[in-house]
Amino acid sequence: MITFILNNKLIQTESHPGTTLLDFIRYDENLTGTKIGCREGDCGACTVLEGTLDNNKVIYKSIASCLTPLGNAQGKHIVSIEGINMKELSPVQNAMVNNAGTQCGFCTPGFIMSFTAHSLSTEPSDNELTIAAISGNICRCTGYKSIEKAAEDISELLKIKDISDPIKWLVENKHIPNYFLEIKNRLEKLEGLNVEKSENDKIIAGGTDLMVQIPEEIAESDIHLFYNQKDLKGIKKDKDSIIIGSASNASEIMNSEVMQEYFPEIKSHFKLISSEPIRNMGTIAGNFVNASPIGDLSIFFLALNVNIILKESKNTRQILLKDFFINYKKIDLNKGEYIESVIIPMPYQKLLFNFEKVSKRTHLDIASVNSAIFLKMKDNIIENCSVSAGGVSAIPKYLSKTSEFLIGKTITNEVVIKANKILQEEISPISDVRGSAEYKRLLLRQLFFAHFIKLYPESISLKELLS
Repeated sequence: MITFILNNKLIQTESHPGTTLLDFIRYDENLTGTKIGCREGDCGACTVLEGTLDNNKVIYKSIASCLTPLGNAQGKHIVSIEGINMKELSPVQNAMVNNAGTQCGFCTPGFIMSFTAHSLSTEPSDNELTIAAISGNICRCTGYKSIEKAAEDISELLKIKDISDPIKWLVENKHIPNYFLEIKNRLEKLEGLNVEKSENDKIIAGGTDLMVQIPEEIAESDIHLFYNQKDLKGIKKDKDSIIIGSASNASEIMNSEVMQEYFPEIKSHFKLISSEPIRNMGTIAGNFVNASPIGDLSIFFLALNVNIILKESKNTRQILLKDFFINYKKIDLNKGEYIESVIIPMPYQKLLFNFEKVSKRTHLDIASVNSAIFLKMKDNIIENCSVSAGGVSAIPKYLSKTSEFLIGKTITNEVVIKANKILQEEISPISDVRGSAEYKRLLLRQLFFAHFIKLYPESISLKELLS
């Protein structure tokens, strides 16, 4: 039995936990405001809100319902477009109307829900953040300027929002219905209820990969839902390391105070990784197990030379992430094992790190080539170094020879040029829909140079690197 609240209604259903939340909303509950678009998490037409009880508060975020297994809704408050309707239009809805932010209207519910998720945030609002909230929504009619104007109006309205208690403020100012005030108490009564599972089930977490690749199989298989397992959540510092629970999603990682302490640019780096609803769902372990040669989180954490803890029943083993990837889509994961946690070795406070990515679209797209670098310096000498690259090999590539060459070197234009020559010998890109092999070699060279230009702008010159 799956139990959750959909809008203002308690849902108790024996529907298969692997069916999509989108189909349940539309076909079982006949709430057709949530639209079926791409079914790949790319268009945003199916966006809904997910409210989770956390530290005695309900925290809301936008998610793509087309990729959400119904079982992941267990114990949550799910809000479709119908769930925010009142006698009068909300200020978000009014902003879209007043700025002619809709034409055919198919995408409009998704935009409304993304804006409403931003309204419910405990962060102060500004225009940049309001527009970022709709990063996962596509409109083929308006050209976006009218929607951007609506975002400006919404941002202005939210400047006086009480971020200490946004739900109460939004209800009082008629942004959302009154029933939102009762959700916390109602969710508390659902705590402790779980979807039944067996140890032999197919594992699924956020669903952002498997629900694209094999949705029919997931909807018919026995599945083991990892997304809501509290023992696999959380990001903490422990002595000389950072420990990330395997079910932590990209948004939780980028917003973690622990991660921001060591990686102050992590928010700008992660903005290059998918859209907000997908970051709100996709887990770190899911990205690793997917084993895509261009997996953004794989490339990010490869450069940190992290360890992963693999667990099967009561047994655990620890391996380096760079040893986890064996061949194309082949990983060192035994039957019954799963990733329990990710361990970043952090024996020192000061470090240099950078992540770069090129895709056909600047944001929200699958990488053509991506790369990351980690440097530990001592007296202007590279004491430790790790470089990773995606899209240039059958697996997410840890560039061991390039990394080894750089250790012990002073950072100069000449050293970077020599390192690139070694790098080019380590990779083996192929031509595909994202570019030719020659193009990918050129891209990686540019990203590799970009690492040093960004980290050492005073001593590294692009002109000299290209001369």
